[in-house]
Amino acid sequence: MTVVEDRPASAEMLTARRAMIDSQLRVTGVNSPAILAAFAKVPREDFVPAERHAVAYADRAVPLDNGTVLSPALTYGQMLEAAEPAKADTVLVISGNGYLAALATRLCANVSRVETLAQAQTQAQGGPYSLILIDGAAEVLPDALGALLADDGRVVTGLVERKVTRLALARKALGHVVPTALGEADFAILPEFSAPKSWSF
Repeated sequence: MTVVEDRPASAEMLTARRAMIDSQLRVTGVNSPAILAAFAKVPREDFVPAERHAVAYADRAVPLDNGTVLSPALTYGQMLEAAEPAKADTVLVISGNGYLAALATRLCANVSRVETLAQAQTQAQGGPYSLILIDGAAEVLPDALGALLADDGRVVTGLVERKVTRLALARKALGHVVPTALGEADFAILPEFSAPKSWSF
């Protein structure tokens, strides 16, 4: 997992970070003091290529060199508000970048990150997890998630419904992960969580 050290930031980046919190998060229902404090401490510019620092705090996804994106701050704020993370949570973050995990580390004592569900199944340690954060939208949530999740554990992710991405909170019930959509949100769609192709005649 990427650990971000507290360090001085440029005045320009600090101003942009404060503006992000005030104009993108607070005004849209992300108001938890702990979550806002996490956003204030984690430099978003550290998770984008140097040539994209100028747009790190823009209200949109930022493309990354590995073919993934850094989602808008609002998306991560909505995820964390829905997750209601506690210090005692054991958290797994599935993400192609370290930003969401860095935010979660400010809120929970035990956070692990992998880039894919396949890696989680073979590499993740410290489970079962009480909270799984998936950085992107899924068409389906595979049963493999249930094996990683503690009883009554929760998953916060994006969910694709009729080609619209929504924020979803899922719970483990009888070994299956059952999602409930909470509202529209801006997520990149994750190919790893695509629905099986079906034939039609």
